[in-house]
Amino acid sequence: MGAKNKTAITPTREEDYAQWYQEIIKASDMAENSPVRGCMVMKPWGYAIWENIMNQMDAQFKKTGVKNAYFPLFIPLSYLEKEAEHVDGFAKECAVVTHHKLEKDANGKLVPAGELAEPLIVRPTSETIIGESMSRWTTSYRDLPILLNQWANVVRWEMRTRMFLRTSEFLWQEGHTAHATKKEAVQRTLQMLDLYADFVEERLAMPVIKGRKTVSERFPGADDTTCIEAMMQDRRALQAGTSHFLGQNFARGSDIRFQNEDGQEQYAWTTSWGTSTRMIGGMIMVHSDDDGLVVPPRIAPAHVVILPILKKGEDNTKVQESAKALKAALADKNFYGRPVEVEIDDRDIGGARGWDWVKKGIPVRVELGPRDIANNTVFMARRDKDTSHKESMDRDLFIAGITDILDSIQQTLFDRALAFQKANTFYIDARQEFYDLYENTGGARNGAFVFSHWCGSRACEEQIKKDLSVTIRCIPFDSPKEHGQCICCEKASEQRVLFAKAY
Repeated sequence: MGAKNKTAITPTREEDYAQWYQEIIKASDMAENSPVRGCMVMKPWGYAIWENIMNQMDAQFKKTGVKNAYFPLFIPLSYLEKEAEHVDGFAKECAVVTHHKLEKDANGKLVPAGELAEPLIVRPTSETIIGESMSRWTTSYRDLPILLNQWANVVRWEMRTRMFLRTSEFLWQEGHTAHATKKEAVQRTLQMLDLYADFVEERLAMPVIKGRKTVSERFPGADDTTCIEAMMQDRRALQAGTSHFLGQNFARGSDIRFQNEDGQEQYAWTTSWGTSTRMIGGMIMVHSDDDGLVVPPRIAPAHVVILPILKKGEDNTKVQESAKALKAALADKNFYGRPVEVEIDDRDIGGARGWDWVKKGIPVRVELGPRDIANNTVFMARRDKDTSHKESMDRDLFIAGITDILDSIQQTLFDRALAFQKANTFYIDARQEFYDLYENTGGARNGAFVFSHWCGSRACEEQIKKDLSVTIRCIPFDSPKEHGQCICCEKASEQRVLFAKAY
């Protein structure tokens, strides 16, 4: 399948993590930069991963009673202005449409014309436009709850972009619900966060920490924001999903009112929650290595690639037929709710053929030649092991055990990521030790996850951010109450929070 040093990713993770990340995407043929600033083109291999995420997550949503809908891409400016904190939070990222046509000027150059009576915001998020619909659909408590989700694109005009992690346009899902009681809305907020955490851990093999955002890090306009945080291989944090309890703030702005069982009129309680293609960026940074992408089997576009060994000038019919029969036998197996998906790659490009699939991160590679057919064996390599590690297996045992092999790869990736997270997580009580850790790490090593005490002061939160570019990622749900001193000001604290540098 080629020499190992022939197509290894350069630079390596240790040499230049940021550039390594870009090279992984390029080498795996997942995506490329678009001519439009800050946007990307998702190529078939990358989009297939997103499709699997969408399909599997959508099924989980529907089990909780959520139904899909679709709302306009354009939002009247006046809608955002209904919730002051919300518009302030997104104002610097909004793309604005002010004209509805083009005309040629005196020099024959196309220029905007037909100024709109009211500017339209290209959807950065949809609370306000969906709230307008909910206000028309809701008159009685019998109309509630409303449980909606939409799969869509959004636009946030980012200054610094990076494919999958932060682009001006990206794909996501956004859930929006309205409830008759605060209790129901809070329960839905936490229910969806749990769903995200389970999904990311079980499907993307990324261990996460669940918690609550500080007031300064909340979604603009929300009463409470909960999140899941994952550790990347450079020890930075990535927020992989958020779920927001919006209280009655957006209901008041959008006039979502109903009559309760006692005939009294009141405002609904609403939530919103979302994940995006940045999960794919997280998957890349958690699992991939210096040979390319590594894709967890449960969301992989294909599970197995068969590489027939074909000899020039000879009749290869037997090998080709054997490859097709192997594909059919494997595809008859079911793995995590879908058939085992198999590719046959019979391109005449020598050793580069196998390396293409190493870089794509396909979980299992199989070489099949005349000798393997004669011995009823396959020559197999797993992507969770060193790329030079290959083994011969009895063909029938391989077919019978393929789902176990895929499960083993999935578990190995999760266990490896969890061990890495634990090895780079520290409990620190001394301010100097805290500062030393983050000031003395750089390059591919950007510190760690640190659980330290915090007094609750925004001033302390901002001071640490200013000094170290370290933020409070969340207040973990499972962080026990304990007496301590704030890592910044040394005032009394009752709980540790999670600090890290982040994407």
